[in-house]
Amino acid sequence: MNTKKKLITITLIVAFAVVNVFDFYPVGAETAAEMQEEMDKVSKEIKEAQAELAAEESKLYKNQTQIAATKARINKLLADIAGKEKELKNLNDQAELNKKMLGEYVRQMYYANQEQNPVIQLAVFRGDLSDMVVGSDNILSIKTKMLDALRIINDAKTETEKNKEILADQQSDHKQLLQVQQVQQNEIASDVKEAKATLGELQKKLAELQEDLLAVMGKSYSAKNIQDAVEFASGRTGVPKGVLYGFLKMETNLGANTGQCTYEQVEKVSVARYKKYGSKYKASIALLYKRRDLFYDIVKSLGYSKDKKVSCSPSYIGQGGAMGVSQFMSDTWNGYAAQISAQTGHSKPDPWNLTDGVMALALKLKRAGATSDSTSAIKKASINYLGAFNNNYYSGIVYWSKNYKTLFP
Repeated sequence: MNTKKKLITITLIVAFAVVNVFDFYPVGAETAAEMQEEMDKVSKEIKEAQAELAAEESKLYKNQTQIAATKARINKLLADIAGKEKELKNLNDQAELNKKMLGEYVRQMYYANQEQNPVIQLAVFRGDLSDMVVGSDNILSIKTKMLDALRIINDAKTETEKNKEILADQQSDHKQLLQVQQVQQNEIASDVKEAKATLGELQKKLAELQEDLLAVMGKSYSAKNIQDAVEFASGRTGVPKGVLYGFLKMETNLGANTGQCTYEQVEKVSVARYKKYGSKYKASIALLYKRRDLFYDIVKSLGYSKDKKVSCSPSYIGQGGAMGVSQFMSDTWNGYAAQISAQTGHSKPDPWNLTDGVMALALKLKRAGATSDSTSAIKKASINYLGAFNNNYYSGIVYWSKNYKTLFP
């Protein structure tokens, strides 16, 4: 074999070997495996953090229940003490009345004795002597009864004052207990806040790892239509397709109505309404401006105009500005952005993109517990999504979750 043929042969062998090496060891396989291992580790940490958060929230709920019970007991003791004070006032009034009556009795008896000497009365008395004795006995009996009544009243006052003191001591003990419970509540609330922060960081880390993995594997997903988007989101989150269709139908009529107003129009109408109803809506105006600024950041990053259409302000006191098929406000969208990216592979999730929008809705519903199409799960999720219970909204979701197939003849 000549030198030229040898070189060609060696080149082919090397090329074949290289091809086979990449066949058995694809580009990024080791990196992907390491990332998957890290994701599994973070997922485990998330479960532990969720368990810790649930435990802390349970402790907080228990503590809040105890505080409510202690406050109720203190209020009951206050009412009981007020009752005892009222009893004491009544007893004092009765005592004063009996004292006046007894004083009047003594006064009249004194003057009667001064005017008529008992010896003379006895001499001129023409009736039965026993009648006179009976009259004297009756007078003494009245006096005795009045004195007995005073003693009973004084005894009752002593007992009532004693009971009032006992109640006051109990009230003091419960106030001290309340202070301890409130300190505990602050400590537990701090632990809950810390646990939530830890969980949030872990979830953010997992979302970033998922996004990086999709980038390494060269995978991203774009739905062709609403059905494709629902199929994808349901498969990734476990939220039933019917539930997704139900919410999408009630929110935007399956994406047909995602908004008719600019944010400038939303701001103008909302601020005018808030100002009309006074300073108590000051916080709402501040939130509106915050969401406006976030909205402008979102459309700028996506290359959209500031006049990108959003939901108009509702007829009741409230804000417009909801975006896309999921009808998320800008602050809510930013809160889910990393998770959306991790699922769709889109580095910049877009509220007006079907894939991203439906995934956002699915993620929020999953968090609200809508992983089944039971009416109880839908009701809970509808309250979470809308912010309040609305029977028409809830009933519409239930209906379309069962009959969504009729939407696509």
